[in-house]
Amino acid sequence: MYSAAAYLDLTHTQHAILFPSDEPVWTALTRIESYLAFRLQRDVRTQVPQGAFISEDVFIDEGTTIDPGVVIKGPAWIGKNCHLRSGCYIRENVVIGNGCVLGNSCEFKNCVIFDQAEVPHFNYVGDSILGYKAHLGAGVVLSNVRLDRKEVTVDDGKQTHNTGLRKFGAIIGDHAEIGCNSVINPGSLIGPHSIVYPLTSFGGVLPAHTILKTRQTQSVVARRM
Repeated sequence: MYSAAAYLDLTHTQHAILFPSDEPVWTALTRIESYLAFRLQRDVRTQVPQGAFISEDVFIDEGTTIDPGVVIKGPAWIGKNCHLRSGCYIRENVVIGNGCVLGNSCEFKNCVIFDQAEVPHFNYVGDSILGYKAHLGAGVVLSNVRLDRKEVTVDDGKQTHNTGLRKFGAIIGDHAEIGCNSVINPGSLIGPHSIVYPLTSFGGVLPAHTILKTRQTQSVVARRM
């Protein structure tokens, strides 16, 4: 149940080994550190501008553009033809595919980003997986820790599934769109080709090919002077 294949096209990552077919998709988060420790070799195949910081344990493939103000602590693997914009902060154990956009004032840690995903403005992506061509609107936060600091569970409305993880944000399926300033709560699974309206707080399992609508009630009243 909740296999990687239900959410992610594994042909759109060089790191499919992270996703065994017989385990839930979120177990990949537990393998990132050891995978990078085994496979990563430092190699920066693109120009690094003045004002950018890149630590020792970082691989960056050719064609990737790095703006001044980018910070990459590593270990991190970054693919071809990505764009890392000013203020992008990449922490430990991050795997980025090809053709991705990692935007200004965005933070990443212990995550896997599939090819051509876009995380362009003021986002937090912690202990999460973003599928092929997934897109986060400005200000989207993938929250990864419960307020009570207990184990993160996945609740599909019928059953609660233990993950064994204290930190687990979200699985965002291929082509999914998350609207601006939404908060996706710990242990959420967003199905491929689904849409989440802006200003939404969501936790749970959203099926593929669905739209999660959030409506606001507004009123306009006279101002007393």
